[in-house]
Amino acid sequence: MAGIHDCIKTADVNKLKGVIEEFPKSINDKDERGFPAIVLATYGQQVEITKLLIDAGVDIDQQDRAGNTALMGVTYKGNDEIVQLLIEAGANVNATNFSKATPLIYAATFGQHTIAKLLLANGADTTAKDGNGNSAIENARLKEDKEMEELLTV
Repeated sequence: MAGIHDCIKTADVNKLKGVIEEFPKSINDKDERGFPAIVLATYGQQVEITKLLIDAGVDIDQQDRAGNTALMGVTYKGNDEIVQLLIEAGANVNATNFSKATPLIYAATFGQHTIAKLLLANGADTTAKDGNGNSAIENARLKEDKEMEELLTV
């Protein structure tokens, strides 16, 4: 039988259901590169698989080798639907990776306006600073993103 990460990589929802049924604890396993299943699914923008993992009780805030959570990765990628799913499942909107970046800092850096609104509405800290000493608004200024600056000026 295929492993959980193989099912995610091939987006095989039916096989994944079987793997979860047979090996329920595997939902929190990391692959050979250090990616937890939930991070891999969200990086791949796989909505149905993300829902399946959440429903199975996955540890929503697991970190990859860089310290990124699923919410950080999907914020960078820009999938509003998955961001909403993760927030509703209790993802930490103020988690930090090993570079001290937060999901809101990623949203500001990559111009993800809708995601920034979602994060702000769910308690994202606008004062957190990344490893370079920049907050989300400072990252928006560096990108000359006036719309993001306005969103972050609360």
